Amino acid sequence: MPGNKAGRGLAKAVGIDIDERSKAEPSTLFQSAASSLQARSIDPYYETEPTVKEYLFEHRPTLAGIGRYLYSLFPFLNWIFHYNLTWLLGDLIAGITVGFVVVPQGMAYALLAGLKPEYGLYTSFVGFILYFLFATSKDITIGTVAVMSTLVGNIIVRVTEEHPHFVPEDIARGLSLIAGAVLLFIGLLRLGWIVEYIPLVGICSFMTGAAISIAAGQIPKLLGVSGVNTRDSTYLVIINTLRALPTTKLDAALGLTTLLLLYSLRWGCNYMAQRQPSHKKMWFFIGTLRLAFVILLYTLISWLSNRNITDSKKAKFSILGTVPSGFRVHGAPNISTELISAFASELPATIIVLIIEHIAISKSFGRLNNYVINPSQELVAIGFTNVFGPFLGAYPATGSFSRTAIKAKAGVRTPLAGLWTALLVVLALYALTKVFFYIPMASLSGLIIHAVGDLLTPPATVYQFWQVSPIEVVLFFAGVLIMVFTDIETGVYFVVAASAALLLLRIAKAHGSFLGKIDVYRVSSDGKHHNLSTEHDATAVTKREAFLALNRRDGSNPNINIHDPYPGVFVYRFSEGFNYTNTAHYMDELVAYIHEHTRPTIINRFEKIGVSDTPRYYVRSLRAVQDRPWNNPGPRHGKAADVADDRPVFRALILDFASVNNVDVTSIQGLIDTRTQLDYHTYPDRAEWHIADVSNRWTRRALAASGFGFPRVQADAVAGNTYWRPIFSVAASESPYDSEKIVVVTQKDVEGGSEAADQILSWSSRGAAGLNEVPKKMASLQGVNRPYFHLDVAVAVETVIANLEGQVARQKIA
Repeated sequence: MPGNKAGRGLAKAVGIDIDERSKAEPSTLFQSAASSLQARSIDPYYETEPTVKEYLFEHRPTLAGIGRYLYSLFPFLNWIFHYNLTWLLGDLIAGITVGFVVVPQGMAYALLAGLKPEYGLYTSFVGFILYFLFATSKDITIGTVAVMSTLVGNIIVRVTEEHPHFVPEDIARGLSLIAGAVLLFIGLLRLGWIVEYIPLVGICSFMTGAAISIAAGQIPKLLGVSGVNTRDSTYLVIINTLRALPTTKLDAALGLTTLLLLYSLRWGCNYMAQRQPSHKKMWFFIGTLRLAFVILLYTLISWLSNRNITDSKKAKFSILGTVPSGFRVHGAPNISTELISAFASELPATIIVLIIEHIAISKSFGRLNNYVINPSQELVAIGFTNVFGPFLGAYPATGSFSRTAIKAKAGVRTPLAGLWTALLVVLALYALTKVFFYIPMASLSGLIIHAVGDLLTPPATVYQFWQVSPIEVVLFFAGVLIMVFTDIETGVYFVVAASAALLLLRIAKAHGSFLGKIDVYRVSSDGKHHNLSTEHDATAVTKREAFLALNRRDGSNPNINIHDPYPGVFVYRFSEGFNYTNTAHYMDELVAYIHEHTRPTIINRFEKIGVSDTPRYYVRSLRAVQDRPWNNPGPRHGKAADVADDRPVFRALILDFASVNNVDVTSIQGLIDTRTQLDYHTYPDRAEWHIADVSNRWTRRALAASGFGFPRVQADAVAGNTYWRPIFSVAASESPYDSEKIVVVTQKDVEGGSEAADQILSWSSRGAAGLNEVPKKMASLQGVNRPYFHLDVAVAVETVIANLEGQVARQKIA
């Protein structure tokens, strides 16, 4: 084809040999192996490699794919047409129950953000009214949360200090719009998998540290003390609060009793629910309504104490003050490039907190209630909410843990329950704002402290973390302490960075394992006592080969004798994938172990100290090197080399790729360099390299392109002067129920490509008597052009041993 000619001409012009790979592959040996299989009525299989064209074709956009994508953006279409009265009743109860909680919490959290209380109701309304359109979680509630509100408050303080002309509401609305746009972009691109890089311990550390910071910041308002900057670091807030205790006002009576009453009601309801299991649901609803009950109670007390005033500043204790009714904010937020630049440095922390809280909560409740959420779609939901919300006065909103738990326990059936909560918020905005005037600020602080108490990680959970991974517990406490001594934003960055660093460290410092072989006997549990040494009990025992780590790091029984598969044969298993981060560590470990446990093929190979020929010349010519290289000092001066070294020579290496999915250029080059390095150790021979459990086609292509997967042979090997005995696993190429059975065969392995030895079939299923029935129509599982790629380690070891023993037998005959 002209295109091929033009491509070949261009490749030749830039020095690329397109046919280099085909020249390196021993096609004559492959043909011999295929002929051998065909002689046994087995269809040979030639492995084809994936191509870039194939990849692009598989991932090309199609109309059907675009339709599925658009449909996936609105998950409510999957269930809305099945909506029924039972679901309606459950959603109504759950929605109203959450509504009684969200109204006081929304106003309290808005104050935490440095905004007027009505902005908390605006934010809650938008979250509830929009979420059901994009939801993949029936339990989650989007709205104001303590941690996000605290973070917004800190950002407002910092921005207003540098830019006094910006009002807090504009800062909060602008922050919501930009952060929501970023989250919406991530969700629409279906990049929700990035949230998996934040581990559970990191999330718990962040939530615990934030809860401590928020609670400490509310104590001054709870006690009515003045002169404490609650935006300082947590430890300073605690110290300054203790110093200011003599200034405590009447607010402390309301705040402390509010907190005491909230915890007493929760403890009492939980206790009664255990004592009266038949009324558990009733006690749950009573416990859930405690927030509304307590706020109404103290609002009544406040009204009785301050009913004759119209100015909140003249009250006997701090009260909420005027809350305008209805929606007073409409239209696009006042946002400019100057405003965006002012809070741009705070944007990453805002986005991380929005993601952590929402995704962690929704995934947790999804597992508890037996459904799976789509992280990307959830990012679309909170992204759209935070983009649209500022047009109605909302500030950044995300999932709430406490309200989600209440909603789940209340028996919510679908995400549509949020509409009923939104209606209750609207009712509060238009009908209850005059009542809100008398809400004590100390009671709201008590409510916040009570709410964030649920974010603290219990000691039992931390102890469980310690049993699983002690180093992660160190990170947990480090994150908490950083939040206490600095601020929430710094703690967020530390949690994310430390989690990523720990992941990279584990990958980069991964230790592979050299495997040894054992014979495993599996005895049927039939209640009889079998003596494995007697022949009459042999039918009750199944024997197979297994491979365990020689270093015993896997915790296997130290009394079991694990031995090398064969003298000079090594099996190496990767433990944490194989990529550029850990290639050097793996390869150094591999080379050091092989050098330690094998001797050079020629012990006294170097005649004198000096500089050897270049490695490139050695690899190409495989000629002897007479001068000893600088890094091989050899025996002491005047002493001969130890020719009595009884270590075996290095014969073969089997790489277990079971934990490896993808490889990169660095890892493949590391394999090539290591093979070259070990070729010096085995000169003039070359060890075989076999690879087991390679499941990714692109990984197989990368290995084959680098000369792995088939023997490295010279011209004399093609001529038949080198022994080569590939072993192929075969299987039925049609349904075993449709094929006829043929004569049984012996329990040995099939070789292909060697006419000098008897050819015997290898089967994965073996009968007790050593005989197997086989299907009439069979084919090879692995490609005859990739005979050194094996299904598992056992087959690879079997192949290597057969080749080595065949070589020994042939040498004896010669």
